[in-house]
Amino acid sequence: MSDSVAPLGSVKFLKVSEVAALLRVSKMSVYRLIHAGELEAVRFGRNFRVPEQAVNAYLRESFYNAG
Repeated sequence: MSDSVAPLGSVKFLKVSEVAALLRVSKMSVYRLIHAGELEAVRFGRNFRVPEQAVNAYLRESFYNAG
């Protein structure tokens, strides 16, 4: 988790299906990222919710410089 923690009321949580659509990958790919610890998520019962800032952080860390 990042050093700057936002108040919980301001955190937007995304469903796994929403993250998959945003990243244009399958839901299973999102589940793999969560279980591998590469994507931060919160578990509510049998469901996962991903903080929007975690998706942004994952994307920032995943950029590949092909140049």
